[in-house]
Amino acid sequence: MLLPSKAHEDSVKRGPMAQWIKNHGLLLVNVGLFVMFFGGMIISGAASYSEEQQSHGGPPIGIPEYLATGHFVEAIFENWESEFLQMAMYVVLTVFLFQKGSSESKPMDKVSPQDEDPRDAKKTSKTPWPVRRGGWVLKVYEHSLSGLLGLLFLASFTLHAIGGTAAYNEEQLSHGLSKVSTWEYMASSQFWFESFQNWQSEFLAVAVLVGASVYLRERGSPESKPVAEPHYETGA
Repeated sequence: MLLPSKAHEDSVKRGPMAQWIKNHGLLLVNVGLFVMFFGGMIISGAASYSEEQQSHGGPPIGIPEYLATGHFVEAIFENWESEFLQMAMYVVLTVFLFQKGSSESKPMDKVSPQDEDPRDAKKTSKTPWPVRRGGWVLKVYEHSLSGLLGLLFLASFTLHAIGGTAAYNEEQLSHGLSKVSTWEYMASSQFWFESFQNWQSEFLAVAVLVGASVYLRERGSPESKPVAEPHYETGA
């Protein structure tokens, strides 16, 4: 007779809701932090924008009005585009490139499980449907993570351009100058300065993580090698 595992016993003690929260804690905390900081950005952004409007003789505005401004749209998607660009490129670059000794790299001296061809895998009822389906569906699924991040980058990039154009034209009109089109704004140094100032910081952060994980550790984190692991060991 098989005895219940400790993990199963703990699951029963916690109850279904507590177990579900434990199973999804990393996602839930990050979503919660996003909501908290997003709310803080809206409140502080609306206050800052309203103060600026009043300094130019305009009326104060509330949060609902602020959400419809180019200033808000630009501020949101200018940052989102850099995040999704960084993540999309990182997912793709780690397919082909290595960093000896880094926990962020695949092992250099053996085949990684991520490189295994799903067409050769044993199919069961728990195998993801696209793998069981095969064909073009599997081909798309094989690159669905980078595909999603790439689409989110393009959407954010486009909305940054649209919101930035609205904010730029508002500034133009306040100085008695003519408005520009979205294409004209995208050709301006202002648009690319906004993009590059965010992109460079994202890839600097990645480079620091990749390089630092060779020599530094964080016990308990999957982003770190085991604390006693030699520096030259690469990946997990």
